Amino acid sequence: MRLLVTTPLAVITDVDDVGQLRAEDETGAFGVLPGHADFLTALSLSVVSWRDAGGAEHHLAVRGGMLEVRGGTVISIATREAVAGDDLHRLETEVLASFQRRSEEELTAHSDAQRLYLAAIRQICRYLRPERARPLPGGQGAISADGFEQ
Repeated sequence: MRLLVTTPLAVITDVDDVGQLRAEDETGAFGVLPGHADFLTALSLSVVSWRDAGGAEHHLAVRGGMLEVRGGTVISIATREAVAGDDLHRLETEVLASFQRRSEEELTAHSDAQRLYLAAIRQICRYLRPERARPLPGGQGAISADGFEQ
């Protein structure tokens, strides 16, 4: 099988001799063998592992993404960020921890931006809301929201 892993900026892995692949989505770990049915899933922040035709094991830490199996011969992974390496322990501890930290920072930044956006919308609504009674120029009576003098 062919494995193609891409990020928005680079092709991380493009190999043709994948014998089996293991990945994780939110339901858990799963495997892909040659001849697998067409498949599409959203990957979790995890390590993708595969064995080549010679039996050597390879690993790749992914920061989520989409995995697609086409025709039982092509596996494509599109992810925000990926780090390839043969040291599984380092990928699971250091790289995934780094990915998790960045994901949490992005979530916090997004929440803060949403909070500021909503506060701005509330201020605009307060500014545009017609007042109950506005004094007339010159100090005379008040005008109601419908434009009639009270």
